[in-house]
Amino acid sequence: MSPKLIIMAAFFLQPIAFGSWLPQIPGVQERLSLGPAELAMALLGLPTGILLMLPFAGQLVGRVGSRNTLIFGFPVFLALVPLPVAAPGLVSLFFLLVLLGIGLSTIELGLNVEADVIEKRGTASIMNRCHGFWSLGIMTGSLIGAGFLVLDTSPFVMIGLLSLVLVPISVAVCRALPAHEAPVADTLPRSSWRPPSPGILGISLFVFGITMTEGAVADWSAVYLKDVFATSGMATGMGYVVFAMMVSLGRFVGDAAKERFGSVMLARVCLVFALSGMVVVVFAPVTPLVYLGLVCVGLGVSVGFPLAVTAAADLGDRPAAENVAILSFIALLGFLVGPPMIGFVAEVLDLRSGLATLLPTLLLSILLAGLLRRRQRA
Repeated sequence: MSPKLIIMAAFFLQPIAFGSWLPQIPGVQERLSLGPAELAMALLGLPTGILLMLPFAGQLVGRVGSRNTLIFGFPVFLALVPLPVAAPGLVSLFFLLVLLGIGLSTIELGLNVEADVIEKRGTASIMNRCHGFWSLGIMTGSLIGAGFLVLDTSPFVMIGLLSLVLVPISVAVCRALPAHEAPVADTLPRSSWRPPSPGILGISLFVFGITMTEGAVADWSAVYLKDVFATSGMATGMGYVVFAMMVSLGRFVGDAAKERFGSVMLARVCLVFALSGMVVVVFAPVTPLVYLGLVCVGLGVSVGFPLAVTAAADLGDRPAAENVAILSFIALLGFLVGPPMIGFVAEVLDLRSGLATLLPTLLLSILLAGLLRRRQRA
């Protein structure tokens, strides 16, 4: 296999186990008797762990190389995935998600840096397709997790077995990546504490509304379908499945669309779809319209983060991986702010009103899409 296909396989494998956790969130909420605000506080654990680790993840990847980060990071990450579903209480759920966020931030930075290096050594764009395989992986995991809901067995055991199966496969795939540690190290950050430049800050704000929407759909789509539309079984988890399917589809065609229409036009058109789809989700009177809205939202947000990663890496004002780390740190604030904000609004008003808070941030992303215009590297 070529390096491009190998890194795409790694992107596909990484979120499978994590995706199987997402349909379990309503069950965990019910088992622990958590209200919307309490669940929102618990879900803060994942982005908190991501944000705590990202300043150090860039240094870690710089020292050991992106390939070694993936080889050793996959087993650690997969060992952490089953733990939140077995949490005995609110506090433990929060801290287990913090640990999972720490593992997630490290391995995802390694994947993005490795993909950027392989892309720059080739002749064709691959970043959108890599993230397309990531979306396909999380969709696969969500389908598996939704299937767990109809089985009369412990989700902790099932997710644990899934993670155990994935460990040797993922390690073997990552070991097949080409050894190019010295060139990768040259692109990695020498300091993670320099303040962000105006260019990377603007690109990060562009992607903020996109990641906020992705995080909100991941954490709240199943709860929304269960609480507002009284779905049960696989129907509860299928909302995120159709969302992830469209994210995957959009990313697979994203590289070709970027070459034809340009990053700015592609981002603006897609985000109009996302905004329209979220309006449908918020005001939908019946379950099928929720699914339809999530289809539009998934397609609309699909290319935003990959386009932002490429734009950040191409700024040229500092090492590429440092800009990618800064982008991830600021953009993932969307995951930090989105889910709890929705939960707090839902506690006071209702869940529809909570999801409506995503509309202004998507509009902001549309207005900032012009920052993706390709620059000459310094």
